[in-house]
Amino acid sequence: MLCGANAYEQKYYFNETFRGIPESIKEELHIICVLFTEEVGGVFTIVFEEDGSVSLDTEAYEEDILYDEVSSGLLLREIRMQRQELLESLSLYYRVFVLHEEY
Repeated sequence: MLCGANAYEQKYYFNETFRGIPESIKEELHIICVLFTEEVGGVFTIVFEEDGSVSLDTEAYEEDILYDEVSSGLLLREIRMQRQELLESLSLYYRVFVLHEEY
């Protein structure tokens, strides 16, 4: 996991394994995660897959009746579209610096 936010605990987490990511990108990730959970609730994470691709994941506690699944899906799609360049850059970072693929 790269980073995530939890609406239930009102916490944000950044995986320090990826501390080499520029501060401006870390701040942008922080904003994306926190705004997502403030808008729809639940838990939101940004994850590197084994192949280097980036996944956006969300989930909610089963008993959470306030979690908005419809808004969640719409917001995920909006983030993927509006932040496509950021997500592609993160994928490239992971493939080069973690998987040691050639640039």
